[in-house]
Amino acid sequence: MKYLAYILLIVVGVACSCSSDKEAYVPISENKELEFIVPSNFPEPTYNVKMNPPTEKGFELGKKLFYDGRLASDGVVSCGFCHIQDFAFTHHTHIVSHGVDGALGTRNAQPLHNLAFMKEFTWDGAAIHLDLQPIIPITAEVEMNETFGSIIKKLEERPEYVEMFAEAFEDKKINSDNILKSLSQFMIMMISSNSKYDKIERNEGSVFTADETAGFELFKSKCASCHSGTLFTDQSYRNNGLPVDTLYNDIGRKRVTGLASDIYKFKVPTLRNIELSFPYMHDGRLKTLKDVLDHYSDGVTDSETLDPLFRNDDNTISGIPLTEEEKQYIITFLKTLTDDNFVNDSRFSEF
Repeated sequence: MKYLAYILLIVVGVACSCSSDKEAYVPISENKELEFIVPSNFPEPTYNVKMNPPTEKGFELGKKLFYDGRLASDGVVSCGFCHIQDFAFTHHTHIVSHGVDGALGTRNAQPLHNLAFMKEFTWDGAAIHLDLQPIIPITAEVEMNETFGSIIKKLEERPEYVEMFAEAFEDKKINSDNILKSLSQFMIMMISSNSKYDKIERNEGSVFTADETAGFELFKSKCASCHSGTLFTDQSYRNNGLPVDTLYNDIGRKRVTGLASDIYKFKVPTLRNIELSFPYMHDGRLKTLKDVLDHYSDGVTDSETLDPLFRNDDNTISGIPLTEEEKQYIITFLKTLTDDNFVNDSRFSEF
């Protein structure tokens, strides 16, 4: 509960105190609203798009901020520093993300796609709204280590930002609210929905190979209890039997709720683009998809909050029984969730 209270305190402070008093009297050019399209095989978004509809100017501003090191105290670590497009916006090969001055965090950077359809954010659900999520990495000492007051001052000194905020928002202000809204306008457009799996789901001409079909059937019986639906996550928090790390001793969801029943529970991650987003688990301890499946078949360890799915009726540990052949079939299927169109979409690229 202390952690949640800390986040709320930051939110209140940002909302109340971080606002530019300067007026930017810049002529506003036409700012067309972008079309936010929900793929036919997707659920309805959880993000209220009507409250912050993405516009051409808002999207471009959010994109510029996403890749700008000015959001960090060292002027280097931007959002895009840890979220690289080629790897589904994850920190490629990094076990945990690197922050300002080489500081190390304790968690692996999560992929950024389909965020408009997610209920909560971060591995422990500390952010309950997408507009609030960037506050955590921006203010964290081991990540961007910056304050919104400082960011606003830096942006006010840049004529291009004065113009861009004036064109993107009716009040023309460079303030914390508009910074966060523009970042959301950029991120909600990051929809990954054109993998081979999607095309098959929508009857767009693609077909699974025999191995992919075998993997899909195994996936549905072995993995889909948690990685369910089109998003490939039920968005719950679970203890999947990882041995407790002695380096970070990350208590997971309990960090937010304060409940003993939530210790060592982490959010079930989406499996979309999983082929590209290695290493795996909340602390990046597993290097390959084979390592992940080996954990579930042979590496699940017991603890008080271990998910019941990994127990037999007599309360002994079952894990997920898998043969080596079955693991390979599942991996083959998981690769059909890679969306090349998304990771190569120039709309989201820095340059």
